[in-house]
Amino acid sequence: MTNADVAPVMPAEPSVTGRESVRRAWTVTALLVVFMMVNFADKAVLGLAADPIRHDLGLSATEFGLANSAFFVLFSLCGGAVGLLADRVRPRSLLLVMALLWSVAQLPMALGAGRAALVASRIVLGAAEGPAFPVAQHSALSWFPNERRNLPGALITVGTALGVVTAAPGLTWVIHHHGWRSAFGVVAAAGALWAAGWLGVGREGRHAGTTPSPAGSTATGEARADVPYRRILGTRTWIGATVAYFSTYWCVALLLVWLPSYLHDALGYTTTTAASLIAMLWTAAAVAILGQAGLTGRLLRRGVTSRWARARVGGITLLISAVACLALPGAPRGPLTVLLLLLGFGMCGVMTSIAVTTVAELAPVRRRGGALGLMNAVVTTAGLIAPTLTGHLVDTQGAAGYRHAVLLAGVLLLAGGIAAVTLIDPVRDARHLAA
Repeated sequence: MTNADVAPVMPAEPSVTGRESVRRAWTVTALLVVFMMVNFADKAVLGLAADPIRHDLGLSATEFGLANSAFFVLFSLCGGAVGLLADRVRPRSLLLVMALLWSVAQLPMALGAGRAALVASRIVLGAAEGPAFPVAQHSALSWFPNERRNLPGALITVGTALGVVTAAPGLTWVIHHHGWRSAFGVVAAAGALWAAGWLGVGREGRHAGTTPSPAGSTATGEARADVPYRRILGTRTWIGATVAYFSTYWCVALLLVWLPSYLHDALGYTTTTAASLIAMLWTAAAVAILGQAGLTGRLLRRGVTSRWARARVGGITLLISAVACLALPGAPRGPLTVLLLLLGFGMCGVMTSIAVTTVAELAPVRRRGGALGLMNAVVTTAGLIAPTLTGHLVDTQGAAGYRHAVLLAGVLLLAGGIAAVTLIDPVRDARHLAA
């Protein structure tokens, strides 16, 4: 692929300087955090309303798992395609269209549609939400240099956790008092309100048109702007980050779709207690992601390379999460179970932010949107597989199916942790791309 194959990236908005630039950067970042909160509230509503939806629509566990997997039919494909498009079209416009489509997709279920519409609406919602995370990160990171990207990148990731933390109790209350269809109406309204706010404030930053040197790099030059995508995707860093992120996303899919039922049906917690535990897990995820951002940012500013500051921090965290998930099925219900849930499903989310900032450091700016989008496309296939596979295990094995699903998650986290520790080194691979 040559320069002629890809149109030049759209220029950023005219830059501002000083305090105004900083204020605008954090205003845009805050709006993108809310964007991801709405995004994950949209995803969480089906899991939170699982029991009444299955009862009212007559769905088996496998059928309900398929309905959730339908969300990911176009999710990965659109995530990759729009990620590539973000290298040509302003992310501001793409994000606005996505948010409006989310709201439209939720309306059929809010207005009384049935089983077929449930599947169709989830497919449309997945197509619109697939590119959300990489494009939001691409937009936020355009406001910051590499060594300052960990906090905004982490905050965008934390938005996913905050979306569930706020949605779990709030939407559970709406479902209990006003029915599950009302919850779909609430998230549709939230998406429309965000779109109105973004229309007036959303912009790209001054780093949208330059490629900073990787932190700690000793490379003789930066990666060329016209480096083919296939070379970026063939680096050990991109592969390692993608494998590690895939294992994390598998756990996120389980956390969204099946963990409420696991807590209720397999562990015997009440619906209210299960919702509180879900909120606790997402809160722990937010704390872990912010803690990682602070530690990684401090190490990078001290001159530590990303191989240690990002890859090793994330890889070791995934290994700890893997051990917790592998131990969870044999633990007695009580404080130990809660601790293992926090370590297994709460901590592994740090790899989401690490994978994004690592690939953003590796890829030249005119390939960043595509590199992030293609990684997201591969990773989110976990969301297509995990819900259906878990539903099949539950239908065929009962409560034991949940335990086997958790063990499988532990094995995947183990593989992801090893990949992060052994493969990721953006400084080395950026040097190779520049050669």
